[in-house]
Amino acid sequence: MANDNDIIKEAREAFELCEDAETENREQSLDDLKFARLGEQWPEGVKKARDDEHRPCLTINRMPAFIRQVVNDARRNKPAIRVHPVDSHADIETAKVLDGLIRNIEVSSNADAAYDTAIDFAVSCGIGYFRVDVDFAEDDSFDLDLRVNRISNPFSVYRDPRSTAVDSSDWNLAFVTELLPKDDFEKQYPDVDTGDWEADSKDTEDDTWITSDSVRVAEYWTRDEIEKEILLMTNGEILDADVYEKQREYYEVNGIVPQSSRMTKSHRVIQRLLGGADVLSEKEWAGRYIPIIPVYGEEVVVGEKRHFMSLIHFARDSQVMYNYWRTAAAELVALAPKAPWIGPTGAFVTDADKWASANISTHPYIEYDGQVPPQRQAFAGVPAGALQEALNSSDDMKAVMGMFDASLGDRSNEVSGRAIMARQREGDISTFHFIDNMTRAIRHAGKCLIDLIPHVYSEARVIRVLGEDEQPQTVQINQPMQVPDEPEPRIYDLTAGRYDIAVKAGPNFTTMREEAATQMMELLRAFPQAAPVIGDIVARNLDWPGAEEISERLKQLIPGGMGEDQAMVALQAQLQDAMEQVKTLIRDRQLVEQKNTIDAEKVVVDKYKAETDRMETMADIEKERLTTGDRPEFQPHSII
Repeated sequence: MANDNDIIKEAREAFELCEDAETENREQSLDDLKFARLGEQWPEGVKKARDDEHRPCLTINRMPAFIRQVVNDARRNKPAIRVHPVDSHADIETAKVLDGLIRNIEVSSNADAAYDTAIDFAVSCGIGYFRVDVDFAEDDSFDLDLRVNRISNPFSVYRDPRSTAVDSSDWNLAFVTELLPKDDFEKQYPDVDTGDWEADSKDTEDDTWITSDSVRVAEYWTRDEIEKEILLMTNGEILDADVYEKQREYYEVNGIVPQSSRMTKSHRVIQRLLGGADVLSEKEWAGRYIPIIPVYGEEVVVGEKRHFMSLIHFARDSQVMYNYWRTAAAELVALAPKAPWIGPTGAFVTDADKWASANISTHPYIEYDGQVPPQRQAFAGVPAGALQEALNSSDDMKAVMGMFDASLGDRSNEVSGRAIMARQREGDISTFHFIDNMTRAIRHAGKCLIDLIPHVYSEARVIRVLGEDEQPQTVQINQPMQVPDEPEPRIYDLTAGRYDIAVKAGPNFTTMREEAATQMMELLRAFPQAAPVIGDIVARNLDWPGAEEISERLKQLIPGGMGEDQAMVALQAQLQDAMEQVKTLIRDRQLVEQKNTIDAEKVVVDKYKAETDRMETMADIEKERLTTGDRPEFQPHSII
């Protein structure tokens, strides 16, 4: 084990490497953040020159509207983590428990704030972060829980400069730093001697860890590849050798022994807390990933350098020009009332004081000398070129970001709803890579949680899980649990089996419930007979005050006091009867149509038969005439 001095030296060298690699990205991100969020949009030299001349510098910041459009879309369609079993020791029911546990972790740790902060920074300045932590469940408890916490300052994180992954899955190095005033540091860490720090800091010209009034406190994360022994047990379970040694008695009592073993590669993660020139703490992390998770903006790799850009990075010039032309137009209008009065010599002698203050005061009358009254120079108005350039700059901003009027909710040249939706979809597609990067980050967070759960929730205990509707339920884990309607107890063993993560992006449960309620109402309009059977389910999905109470009362109206399962069977029977009635109506209609067709064909046959009889009669008459030689009293063409 390395001593503290070696660790401090190693950490400072690693920090310098990270700092040098990220300098360009950090400066660019900071400029974008100040430009978009703080409205620092005028070049310093131009602003100073205009201030010295008492000229305006208007900032009409349109950047937040574009940023909020992407960020709020991500908030409305937050990805949800789903757990799937992988091997024979994992099962679907335990995967559902893991789903509920992860939802509980997200809700109890306010993970929404962590995700929202990260995507906000990714869109605003190119990169944001959140993290996974382990903490005690309560202040008076020894049980551990996982947490998803936000990182409110993305510039406090220094990532592994050698990373190439789209998430932090390949990070072997990371820092999370904070500069504390020395007084605050001494209060938080009273056992640390800071007396010799100033002497140490003088050894280097630029010490970023210790200054005369501040101390850098840093989490120093490292990940090293190691070899470990794994065991194949007689029950098919695969265990780390050190885990088996800790639980040897349990396995031997149950007659489970190692069947074979082999060496495999794994990772060991170490978390150290450094303060100035001291190692404040050191512990081995339970998981195999460094739990600092980045949400990247737009990534561009040039050579071996990774660049992360915000949504507004290339729209900054258009915003600057927009501010300039709007300022120029406002300035011209503001100067218009100061246009001078023109008149002949001596015209302003009378009431000279009033004429001198005519541009800043309102006088009821002003006298003048001469025949022609003084005239004010006419204001020509704001030049059309300035207004047009402002419009051009506005259009340039939209074109650069791919977000047009329809995407922002403004009226545009699209008229039909389909055209508006197509333009909105075009805007969504042009910024979808930010949403997709957020999905990848949450997927990696799910992997970190699944990796940590067997270590954190390894003992028999009762945990709370949440369903998709966020309804809580308690579950006993790592011990037998009696499940209703099942004769044998079930064990939700969170330490056994392998599970994988999938992430589903889409509307949250509240939005889906609203849509479901709307479709249920449409079903009741089309099929009113279903109301007595599913009315309680419809009421439960409505956001009315007292919806649950209404649902319970409607449930009592189900025929025969049936439960939900019986009610669904009854509904299916009613639907089947309705379908049979529809089939009967269709069959009757087909029979009527067939009868009408037969009748029509019979009329045609009768007409054909009558015509045939007429032709035969004419033939007989003609034959008789030719035989007897008599001339008939009528002509054949007169026969009808």
